[in-house]
Amino acid sequence: MQVQRPVLVQQQKLRMNPQLYQSIQLMALPIQDLRFKIQQEIEQNPALEVEEERSTVSLEEVAGTPAEDYDYFENSSDPGYTTRSYDTEASDSKQQFMEGALSRPESLQDHLLWQLRLQPLSEGEFELGELLIHNVDENGFHIEDPQSLVAESRHEVLSRMARMIQTFEPVGTCVADYRESLLVQARLREDMPEGTDTIIAEHFDLLEREKYRDIARKMKITEEQVLEALEFIRTLTPFPGRKYSTESPRYVIPDLLVTIKEGQFVIVLNDEEIPVLGINPFFDQMNNSNTEQKDVNRFVKSSVKDARWFIHSIQQRNQTLLKVARAIVEFQRDFFLRGPKYLVPLTLKDIATTVDVHEATVSRITTSKHVQTEWGIFELKYFFSNSISGAGSKGSRYSKSAVKERIREILEEDKSGEKHLSDQRIADLLKQRGISIARRTVAKYRKELDISSSYDR
Repeated sequence: MQVQRPVLVQQQKLRMNPQLYQSIQLMALPIQDLRFKIQQEIEQNPALEVEEERSTVSLEEVAGTPAEDYDYFENSSDPGYTTRSYDTEASDSKQQFMEGALSRPESLQDHLLWQLRLQPLSEGEFELGELLIHNVDENGFHIEDPQSLVAESRHEVLSRMARMIQTFEPVGTCVADYRESLLVQARLREDMPEGTDTIIAEHFDLLEREKYRDIARKMKITEEQVLEALEFIRTLTPFPGRKYSTESPRYVIPDLLVTIKEGQFVIVLNDEEIPVLGINPFFDQMNNSNTEQKDVNRFVKSSVKDARWFIHSIQQRNQTLLKVARAIVEFQRDFFLRGPKYLVPLTLKDIATTVDVHEATVSRITTSKHVQTEWGIFELKYFFSNSISGAGSKGSRYSKSAVKERIREILEEDKSGEKHLSDQRIADLLKQRGISIARRTVAKYRKELDISSSYDR
């Protein structure tokens, strides 16, 4: 008969307390988010205060004189003139509204709807047209299959409305993909070479692979006619909707600056954006002198402890960031001296071993952090790249990112020569430079660089 008995087992477990969790969180925050986190902590913890706001400079400090609110256009002899002091609140509200209305860019849907309203349509036709326009993405392509959005009895009218919208400016929207967009644009052009629409509709794959002779044989035309159609296709826009993209630009504040002075690398932490924090003197004084009220005493000690830990966590974040940056600069000296195409293979393990931290810490501290260099602003993760042989820093001396930059360089040279190099030709040119990769690898890297194939260039 088996009997269950209590047994004592000794185990070691890492329990993550709130302070440790907060420290790990701060590691991953870029400088913009760190400022927001600091502001949150100041609002929550009265023992924490800003001793110096280094990124704020007043107008008086810059000019050396107090700012004056002076109206240079004031003219008391003009009876129709009124100063801004009258009804200021209403005037400001109106100005803000006007600025907001004027600064909003026109979206693709707005532009298409404006043209739809000018057409002599019935209420039902307008409803279907509006449905089609709201179903296009930023490229001008269908988000969902339009026929799945309405009853089958309305499919004929829906198709007729789609054909109408395809003729709107920009021409070629309200289609399934870029191939259909090119086909619509080509058929609406009076100067389309004969057979171009057939090439797009039936032989586009062969065109992409530069099989011009095969296309000519299948269509029973000359190869010169195929090349003429190709030149015409290059004048079309595969993604017409992007002209009206309303996506706002993203601004990046670099966390680090790497410069070269007197032949030596200088790494500067961008602490101008981070305020200097300290302990509130009143709380510090109360913490050193115990009061008779236990609840107050406990609250003060807890607040001061949390504030000191928060300050320590920020200092630890900055020190770790600098250590990792120094290690990256040492590994990627050729990049910082000569440019992106000299990036060498580098892994998280290489940096973790050098700095003597865990790989997870390196991954966390390099997430969303940017460094300003002589060659532009780069995310720290950009400097980690496997070799083209896939063996990390112990494999080939050429990193994947460096090979991409060399492909970009070759294609930029090709633009000036108008040779329209194929992927195989690019692979051959890389081999002459000591980089041996397959044609399909060139095609893969080219797509990752968002560079079109030779027939589109």
